[in-house]
Amino acid sequence: MRSYCPMVLSLLMLAAPAAPAQQVPDSAFRPPIENPAFPAPNGPVVLIDEGHHNFHTAGGRYYTFAELLRRDGYRVLPSGCRFTGDSLARGEILVVSNALHERNAQEWSLPTPSAFTPDEIAAVAAWVQGGGALLLIADHMPFPGAAAELAAAFGFHLHNGFAVDTASPTGGTYVFRRADGTLRDHAITRGRNDRERIDSVASFTGEAFRADSAAGLMVFGDGVVSLAPDTAWQFDANTAAVAVSGWCQGAVKVIGAGRVAVFGEAAMFSAQLAGPNRTPAGMNSPAAPQNARFLLNVLHWLSGEL
Repeated sequence: MRSYCPMVLSLLMLAAPAAPAQQVPDSAFRPPIENPAFPAPNGPVVLIDEGHHNFHTAGGRYYTFAELLRRDGYRVLPSGCRFTGDSLARGEILVVSNALHERNAQEWSLPTPSAFTPDEIAAVAAWVQGGGALLLIADHMPFPGAAAELAAAFGFHLHNGFAVDTASPTGGTYVFRRADGTLRDHAITRGRNDRERIDSVASFTGEAFRADSAAGLMVFGDGVVSLAPDTAWQFDANTAAVAVSGWCQGAVKVIGAGRVAVFGEAAMFSAQLAGPNRTPAGMNSPAAPQNARFLLNVLHWLSGEL
């Protein structure tokens, strides 16, 4: 690791999100779904974790996420309990987005202990091996620290930092493109037909990670670094950095009879209105015209439709 130039740090600080209180779900965002995967409401049950101080919940910042899945035929339920064999048996797909340990619920600084107990991690691992599907989302620091032990159980190695494109005017939004190889060919990016093909996916800062024997979907190109501050959004010339070109921000893996998808950015699957100007942020952003379709494709892969 090494320190990085103050210019890059300043650009990233300019890309810092609006205060949480200024972010509200864009309930009017309803992208068309030409061919729903399941006749509503008979699709697989999707459990959205709300039992680990999650920054994103079905009734909060992931309201539009949950509604999009429901419109595609999935049955979406909040899950406010700890992970056990019995609690996981309620659903076919588990979504964990930006979980935190109690220590970091209000304090986004080091240390960042695991949000999950060893027993919970063992329960999720056994459930996936037996045929469950996990969508694990961990944004920039401190979220990778909280999710690292759960991710490692499946061979994903999260970096507790901020992924920054040094060539970007802001250091924030990164567009993965099929044309330049940063968005990889896979059943998820191909979809069920040509209308569901994905050629670009936008993300908004987030983290970078490495994955053993996984299929990379979103792979960083040259010039991307991961900055690792002691406190979220607080950078200086001594902030440690590591080059992460070739690392992933989205990857998937078959585990036993189950499937796991890991993403290092959460806003890309939200649709929010940020700040006093109510600026679209997430799937509703002009930079992200295919993100909603990409999310549905990910769910289709997790549920065995792809």
